[in-house]
Amino acid sequence: MTDSLFIGLSDQDAPQSLVLKRANRHGLIAGATGTGKTVTLQGLAEGFARAGVPVFLADVKGDIAGMAKAGSEAAGWTAKRAMEMKMEDYDWESMPVVFWDLFGEQGHPIRTTISEMGPLLLSRLMGLNDTQEGVLTIAFRYADEHDLLLLDLEDLQAMLAWCADNAAELSSKYGNVTKASVGSIQRQLLTLDSQGGAAFFGEPAFDITDFIALDGKGRGRVNILAADKLMNSPRLYATFLLWLLSELFETLPEVGDPEKPKLVFFFDEAHLLFDEAPDALMDKVEQVVRLIRSKGVGVYFVTQNPIDIPEKVAGQLGNRVQHALRAFTPRDARAIKSASKTFRPNPRLDVAAVITEMKVGEALVSTLMPDGAPSPVERTRIAPPRSRVGPLTPGERMDVINASPYAGKYEERIDRDSAAELLVMKREEQAGQAEAEKAAALQAKLDAQAAKEEAKLDAQAAKEAARLAAQRERDAARLEAARVRAASRPSTTDKVIESVARSAATSIGRQLAGSVGKSLVRGILGSLFK
Repeated sequence: MTDSLFIGLSDQDAPQSLVLKRANRHGLIAGATGTGKTVTLQGLAEGFARAGVPVFLADVKGDIAGMAKAGSEAAGWTAKRAMEMKMEDYDWESMPVVFWDLFGEQGHPIRTTISEMGPLLLSRLMGLNDTQEGVLTIAFRYADEHDLLLLDLEDLQAMLAWCADNAAELSSKYGNVTKASVGSIQRQLLTLDSQGGAAFFGEPAFDITDFIALDGKGRGRVNILAADKLMNSPRLYATFLLWLLSELFETLPEVGDPEKPKLVFFFDEAHLLFDEAPDALMDKVEQVVRLIRSKGVGVYFVTQNPIDIPEKVAGQLGNRVQHALRAFTPRDARAIKSASKTFRPNPRLDVAAVITEMKVGEALVSTLMPDGAPSPVERTRIAPPRSRVGPLTPGERMDVINASPYAGKYEERIDRDSAAELLVMKREEQAGQAEAEKAAALQAKLDAQAAKEEAKLDAQAAKEAARLAAQRERDAARLEAARVRAASRPSTTDKVIESVARSAATSIGRQLAGSVGKSLVRGILGSLFK
């Protein structure tokens, strides 16, 4: 294994190389369209692969795919350039390429779960404001605390619908959750879904260690992401690449400064990552770029204009390859001035002038030397790649995909029970509980009405019983009174005798005259009454 990668020859025929031990200090490949950035990228990727370093790069135009095939006479300029540069070991060679595609059309699918993406990157992906991002964070927190797996967009939609239905409960515990904010997030999810974002979320989730592998010859695998279609969704593209960096940072162990990187990551069209990025996301990018070096990962940004890279990130880039820039606009002029100041000066070169004069295939090169200091900038002819420069045919691409060691691992989508299904069950349980509570309330109401009716009937029965008892008492009293009166009155026989006696006395009294006669009669009658 060599300890450096040959980049090209300076105008003084001095070899310009990239020291592998310093390759994890990141880098920049910049230049106007058509100046040779793609060939430089391809040559560096080949060099890393040949040195046993796995590579990841995005193929935004489809012309990097040719690395899977060896170069040929069809591109005779490569052999001619190699001869001019006295590359004695030069020979055409194919690279161990693995094709990947977020949409699963031109390579193996790459998926991640909603939970692994997290609310910050999702907010960036959907362009949410701070309030909406806060609501999304609450949804994630609730899902984590209640073991609700957020795997795909369907899960997130279901989780947001749940938040809207239970906004009052969530607001009291986590903070304000409004249906308006939830609705805004749901609309952004629909937009993401319409752009094909749903294909990116789900299972089986991508295993980041599949990027860090060697082939049977000890060469690092060249992982190429088909990004020509993905570029139609630049926000998805940028978010995916940032997610990938974050996954590498969180997964890989600390290794310090290894003899060579564990992985080199080429970030083409890098300006897409930074356009309209919020401060929180910029902080995340800066953190990952700054710290991922100690994980043995080198990040190389590829862009047309060096001022596309924010200063906080650009300051971390130790290895630089600057192709020609054209001073057509004031912004171009600023870029030239800025780029000329980023190199270690070379007394022989007027960097600002050379940047506008270089031919296709030439670049200003400054890399970190073994002691870590940047080398003086040199005008350099870039070495030609050994693999094909240009695209593959669909048939050639399919042959590479079918021969891949990962063929069949990610193609079939898995849909296990997650938040969407669990929330449906929870809604059904709540609906069943609500029905049971409603039925119980209705039964309680009926029971109360029945008890009320029963109490009313009991009261009426008691009242009637009391009335009857009072009536019986009154009747008994009347009967007793009648009996007492009856007992105090003479019997019928006594009344008859008295009546006869009175009649007889009256008759005798009329017949007898005188007091003697009356006395006699009284005596007789008196004895009778005794």
